[in-house]
Amino acid sequence: MRIRLDISYDGSHFRGWARQPHQRTVQGTIEGALSRVLGGDPRLVVAGRTDAGVHATGQVAHLDLDEGQVRRLASTRRRGESEDGVSALARRIRGVLGAYADVAVTRTSIAPEGFDARFSAVWRRYEYRVADDLVPYDPLERHRTTVVRGELDAAAMDAAAGALRGLHDFAAYCKPREEATTIRTLLDFGWVRDASGVLVATVRADAFCHSMVRALVGGCVAVGEGRLSVGDLVRIRDELARVPEVKVLAARGLTLTEVGYPADDLLAQRASQTRARRDLDAD
Repeated sequence: MRIRLDISYDGSHFRGWARQPHQRTVQGTIEGALSRVLGGDPRLVVAGRTDAGVHATGQVAHLDLDEGQVRRLASTRRRGESEDGVSALARRIRGVLGAYADVAVTRTSIAPEGFDARFSAVWRRYEYRVADDLVPYDPLERHRTTVVRGELDAAAMDAAAGALRGLHDFAAYCKPREEATTIRTLLDFGWVRDASGVLVATVRADAFCHSMVRALVGGCVAVGEGRLSVGDLVRIRDELARVPEVKVLAARGLTLTEVGYPADDLLAQRASQTRARRDLDAD
């Protein structure tokens, strides 16, 4: 049985998603709770591994249960409950994690045939929040907002974001990893000020390479400050080399908000295509 888990977390006090020895991570925390509920040694496969300090409201993972875990899942249903064991699993995980936890499994469901949280995904959407001097400091938002001194030109930042969209090699906006491609399709990228005046970037792509979103928004902030032009960001992208003028902004401002999947009958095909492409990249 394969279970889909929808997950939210405040990344401030996690060392990222991926489990690491002697470090508190989102994956390790949820898998520990799952082990208490289901037994065994559960292992999650996630749509996108987030870095230390990055948040999520729309993270997705899947979990394959062995026969013993399936039996234990069925046996945990309480008399009189309307929920089945799968639906109730999210609530039981939250019970183990405790009240006011900084991570929550918001929903658990049986995954459709062919579903793979990582390889079936067709896009990921992130949000990045920046407060400049036009916005009064809000201590309640400090864990998910990056503060920048000065007044930023929102229109220039939005124009810069639009100029970067499309299928390109984003090596200049990624931290390189050996044998990993930096070619991505940037589907959406734009900036608006919300009702409080905070600058909010929405960034959506088929996939992201390491630190790509934080470098893209760092480039746009440089445009908003007047240090770079829209044309400069495009030129930097096309020259395929990282430059000191483009800063990788703090993780605190970044939130994974949604992962997109195709129709159920296309899930297996998408996963197969993505695996084949990743294998080709690694050759």
